Amino acid sequence: MFDHAYQNYMDHAYPADELMPLTCRGRVRGLEPSRGDVDDALGKFSLTLIDTLDTLVLLNKTTEFEAAVRRVLSDVRLDNDIVVSVFETNIRVLGGLLGGHSMAMMLKDGGQHMQWYQDELLHMAKDLGLRLLPAFNTSSGLPYPRVNLKYGVRGPETRTGTETDTCTACAGTIILEFAALSRFTGDPVFEAHARRALDFLWEKRQRNSNLVGTTINIHSGEWVRRDSGVGAGIDSYYEYLLKAYILLGDDQFLQRFNIHYASIMKYISQPPLLLDVHIHKPLLPARTWMDSLLAFFPGLQVLKGDIRPAIETHEMLYQVTKKHNFLPEAFTTDFRVHWAQHPLRPEFAESTYFLYKATGDPYYLEAGRTILDNLNRFARVPCGFAAMKDVRTGSHEDRMDSFFLAEMFKYLFLLFAETEDLPFDVEGYIFTTEAHLLPLSLSTAPRSSSIPSNRTSEEELDDSNFDWTCPNTRLLFPDPAFPRNLREPIRSAVDKSCPRPAPYREPGMGRPPLRAQDFMANNPEHLELLRRMGAVSAVAAEDGVRFMQEMMELSSQQQKEQLPPRAIQIVSHPFFGRVVLTAGPAQFGTDLSKSFTGVRGFVTVAEPYSGCSEITNADYVQGHIALLQRGQCMFAEKARHIQKAGAIGGIVIDDNEGSSSDTAPLFQMAGDGRNTDDITLPLLFLFHKEGNILLEALKEYREVEVLLSDKRLEPSVCGSCVSFCTDAPETGGDCQMESSPTDAEADSTQPEEVRDSEKREEPEGDTDSESSQSVDELLADWREDLEAFQQMEKDEL
Repeated sequence: MFDHAYQNYMDHAYPADELMPLTCRGRVRGLEPSRGDVDDALGKFSLTLIDTLDTLVLLNKTTEFEAAVRRVLSDVRLDNDIVVSVFETNIRVLGGLLGGHSMAMMLKDGGQHMQWYQDELLHMAKDLGLRLLPAFNTSSGLPYPRVNLKYGVRGPETRTGTETDTCTACAGTIILEFAALSRFTGDPVFEAHARRALDFLWEKRQRNSNLVGTTINIHSGEWVRRDSGVGAGIDSYYEYLLKAYILLGDDQFLQRFNIHYASIMKYISQPPLLLDVHIHKPLLPARTWMDSLLAFFPGLQVLKGDIRPAIETHEMLYQVTKKHNFLPEAFTTDFRVHWAQHPLRPEFAESTYFLYKATGDPYYLEAGRTILDNLNRFARVPCGFAAMKDVRTGSHEDRMDSFFLAEMFKYLFLLFAETEDLPFDVEGYIFTTEAHLLPLSLSTAPRSSSIPSNRTSEEELDDSNFDWTCPNTRLLFPDPAFPRNLREPIRSAVDKSCPRPAPYREPGMGRPPLRAQDFMANNPEHLELLRRMGAVSAVAAEDGVRFMQEMMELSSQQQKEQLPPRAIQIVSHPFFGRVVLTAGPAQFGTDLSKSFTGVRGFVTVAEPYSGCSEITNADYVQGHIALLQRGQCMFAEKARHIQKAGAIGGIVIDDNEGSSSDTAPLFQMAGDGRNTDDITLPLLFLFHKEGNILLEALKEYREVEVLLSDKRLEPSVCGSCVSFCTDAPETGGDCQMESSPTDAEADSTQPEEVRDSEKREEPEGDTDSESSQSVDELLADWREDLEAFQQMEKDEL
């Protein structure tokens, strides 16, 4: 299986960063349609090859490893003018280079292979580390989430330095790679910066719950998102605290981990579930679903020595896997699909391996075989393995992430391997979060005195807080049937075989519950039924839960029918097409997908800004693209008003401060129920974050020209001008010219899909009628009542 994936990458994709297994070609950033934040892992540095280096050695492919190292040294460049994720580049590329260096040194010391090697991978790793360091130049020490490999963090001209927020895992998953780099090279600066970031996160924990939030402001240290769990956004922060203790031998890391872990087990762990909570109100659940990234946690619990909850959570994950063939990207607490994608994530295989190592129970070999069989049956394609677009339908996505080769095959091989199958003793190494191998001997490497110790008096080690030794599993499980006894009750939890009885209804409440597909916001009877759901009773709460789940499913179905997103490209000085904002389309007006040239013009703010009455600055709007604020009337009404004023296009900007396609999927703007054939201009929608970029540009440069189009058009240098050309060969390519001295890579500001972040449903339409206001208020009240009822019920239990 590894050979099939690796060879297809080398044959069809190298030197590209990733393989596109459905179209049998490489994914090169800038040449393929942008996937937003997902593409921040790609830096034109042959990502998959670097990420796979130490996997080759573990799988006894020494000849291939030697050839791969030579390719990396001769072909890979790190000084590309491209913006990358600090987190992804650290764990995949820096970790890959250090893992490769560790393997090269081990083979060289063996005397048979790599005798020519002179620390070349380590030199590349240090070069990359120096390119990541500018991201840490903040008052808090938390790194910017993105950095330009060539220019560092230099503000908007390098498309960096403008972010204010980062995820906890993004800032807290640095220490293993940076400390290893410092100890391999003797340069303490890397370890010092990683420790400073971890110290800041520790200081900002919520002192009552000892939990951390998901997103933090890198300048002020304020929590932006206060939900806390062990999955997306936080996962590897906890992992690195424990593993930093194992690798570096610093007791402070273990103490911090144990304090966090006690809170996780108190508030988040509800075996077999792991549920997000609010850091300030840890008894209050933050959401009703779990994401697949938390599947690593049972493996971490094995490292901690807490085997019982690891067995329970793993069994729940295994049953979900058997139900859907793969772990969906997110699934509800009653184990239905919430997000249906599965990008071949390795976390479940990782925990399966650790539990097998801890228990020796052949049950986990069966779990591993299930993973193998499903990969071969459902994900294998002629040119590799393709991510699942929808686990329910078995549809594929043209994607094979580098972590599939870096992690999945390591853990599966280790799960089934006998001792004689392994070319070296893996017990001498720690696995990073990307499963790269760092030698435990680094703990004895000299640590520079220039790295300050941040231990305060209140943090003096307290022996009563944790045990110093790992438990012996033979003493934990004197009865071989013990793990099975833990698993048995969970098997029926996921796939219940008994039908659920209908809930008891009070006499006189014979009216059937309101169904989502029947709900109409302007129906007084429906509003009354919605009000009743707010009553604090078991029946009302159950009706309410069902109604909200149906509404979510309906919303999900509607989103599947959405038009693809559109692009707003700023083409005037000093942007020259480098800034591209992902925009939502309208169900009316000009269809930009049928226009090869798009619509180009200068933007101006309409008065009134809402666009809900006749435009009073028509002289300015005429011939321009009008900027409008969302709200107060329907989208179609706005379009008609600016069209009457002579506008050639319109952009509606969300008035909900902080909204972004980072956290909310784009939706298509609906009409007003009337015939909209009279609307002939294009209207696009931007969330607040993207719209603010456009408004700030207008404030600073006064004249801002944009291109509204079906997709980002590539800037290509031709003499002293930049042309924006479509890639439609049948038309010969249509170009629009703009004076520019430089060529730059277009960068999509917002993603269509988001890794390690939460999504929200957005309603269609745009109206603030009394009925919709009352619906919003009712839903808010209903949610509060439901949460209170659930908490009361829990207290009683």
